[in-house]
Amino acid sequence: MKALRPYQNDIVNRVREAYLKGYKSPCVVLPCGGGKSVIVAEIARRTTAKNNHVLFLVHRRELVEQIEQTFCKWGVDMEKTDVMMVQTATRRIAKLTKPALIITDENHHSKAATYHRIYDAFPDVCRLGVTATPIRLDGSGLGDVNDILVEGVSAKWLIENHYLAPYDYYAPSIADLTGVRILHGEYEAKSAEKALLKTAVFGDAIRHYKALAGGRQAVCYCVSVNHSMAMAEEFSAAGISAAHIDGSTPKTERGRIIADFRKGDIKILCNVDLISEGFDVPDCSCVILLRPTKSLTLYIQQSMRCMRYKPGKRAVIIDHVGNYARFGMPDADRKWDLNAKKTSRKQSESAADVKVKQCPQCYYTFEPPPFGRAVCPACGFAFPKHERKVQQEDDAELEKIAEFKLELDSPEECTSLKELHIYAKRHGYKQGWCYYQAKKRGWL
Repeated sequence: MKALRPYQNDIVNRVREAYLKGYKSPCVVLPCGGGKSVIVAEIARRTTAKNNHVLFLVHRRELVEQIEQTFCKWGVDMEKTDVMMVQTATRRIAKLTKPALIITDENHHSKAATYHRIYDAFPDVCRLGVTATPIRLDGSGLGDVNDILVEGVSAKWLIENHYLAPYDYYAPSIADLTGVRILHGEYEAKSAEKALLKTAVFGDAIRHYKALAGGRQAVCYCVSVNHSMAMAEEFSAAGISAAHIDGSTPKTERGRIIADFRKGDIKILCNVDLISEGFDVPDCSCVILLRPTKSLTLYIQQSMRCMRYKPGKRAVIIDHVGNYARFGMPDADRKWDLNAKKTSRKQSESAADVKVKQCPQCYYTFEPPPFGRAVCPACGFAFPKHERKVQQEDDAELEKIAEFKLELDSPEECTSLKELHIYAKRHGYKQGWCYYQAKKRGWL
């Protein structure tokens, strides 16, 4: 068993202090690659060493074996530990050994009803959540699940202290995008933002991989299983060894593919969301983002997948869909709290709409499961999977992005025309303001 890093040990001590102060459900917040798994393993080890039982909840079956291996290496008493998918634990609530501690992996999922059934079954049991992003897609906070955030060091700190690899980020340039309106010799703000944020894949993925990361091992994130399979075929046809995996890939085949990726026999590993939250794959130094997402969690998980530290390593992130313009850079400093974020009425209605499905065969209306494919409880009708599609613009070029910020406190912090447009939009300034500021700085 290795020793915890100083900042990891600090988190363990702060979690203990939180319980001593009367908090019942802390949430540990630490960037991807910061070592959340060994932190919870140490907390589980200390808990089981006192002859107490631990229940560890994960949201994917692929993570159960992975967590068990980590716990075993860390010296956790597995006879006093249950590592289970949340769906399995929900079905077996009556048979579960009452735990002294419930640990929730990827805690941003914990507002789902399946988690609450378990929490409600053991109302007097202390809980602990871990996540890199304590927020959900709909903007709701975790205040009804957790009572305090225990925040660790930032991603920037991890890079500066050689716990994460530095990176180069390549993405679409507004100047290279077609269809952007020009007003008074400058890009019109609304048109430029719309062009950058639309759901499209900019640039030829194979051409840019060869130019920016040729020879590196990369994980490629796609919009659908079919898209992922097609990309694997296209890379292979271009003479670049590639393979596709998804949740339905047989375990033995998946193990073989990952082993080949580990050996370097496979250069490109294509998938949709499988290699994201907590999923362990061998080290890579490049990610290719072909999937637009509105999820900050997914963006951070996927973009930082290539940033595991090695001496001399510099990761490459190739963002063909402009995700950085939605969320900022992967290592941007972010302010977290347990409160819900304000959403528009349209967003709220949209979020509510997806919580109910009506069967097209028997018209039974029901709440779909939080994970997996929806099946009608009344007649067994399996809802078809909807393929996500994106517009492809192969001729677009990518540029190196550095220090892009979504939150700009003053005009002086703007370092590009792009950031001037964003600042103006957030403060209700007219186009002329951007033009004047750019002119004053000698950019025009």
